[in-house]
Amino acid sequence: MDVILLQRVEKLGQMGDVVKVKDVFARNFLLPRKKALRATAANKALFDTQRAQLEAQNLAQRAEAEKVAEKMNGLSVTILRQAGDSGQLYGSVSARDIAEAATEAGFTINRGQVNLVLPIKTIGISELQVSLHPEVAVTVKVNVARSASEAEAQAGTGEAFFEQPEAAEAAEAEAEETEA
Repeated sequence: MDVILLQRVEKLGQMGDVVKVKDVFARNFLLPRKKALRATAANKALFDTQRAQLEAQNLAQRAEAEKVAEKMNGLSVTILRQAGDSGQLYGSVSARDIAEAATEAGFTINRGQVNLVLPIKTIGISELQVSLHPEVAVTVKVNVARSASEAEAQAGTGEAFFEQPEAAEAAEAEAEETEA
C-alpha cells in the first residue's frame, strides 16, 4: 500500500514522502495514529493544500520538544526494586515504570516515548532514549537499585554492587579459623 507520511517516521521517511508499506503496518499503525494518509489522488491534493499548515504545526511541536529536551538533558531517575544477591531483579523495569519515574521528576512523558527494546532485569545504571518528538530524542539514565543508599553508591561509581557469595563464605571461614 502506498501512503503519504504526515510526519517523520523513523526508518521510513520524512513528512510528505510517498512510501510503499505493507498493508498491515498501514492499517494497524500509520493510519490509526494519523501518521499517514492513503496515497490516493484526492488525499494527495488534500495534503498539498494542507502542507504549509502541517509543516508549521510540526515546527512548533519540534521547538517545544527541543525546549523540554534542554531541561531534560542529563536526567537520571532512580527505581527501587527487590533483587537477588547476584543482582537479578525479581521482576523487571518496563517502559511504564520509567515513564512514571520521569513524571515524578517533573517531566510528562508516556510509555510510548520511552525507547526500551528489552525490559531491564538487573540492577545497575542503564542509558536509554526518550523520543519527545519524531525528530527530538534525549538520553535518560535509569538507576535500578535495591535501596536508596545503594542507588547513591551506584550513581557515584557508575557500577552496580553485588554481594559475592564466595567472598562472604571466605570471610566466614576466616572468622572461624581465628576463633579456633
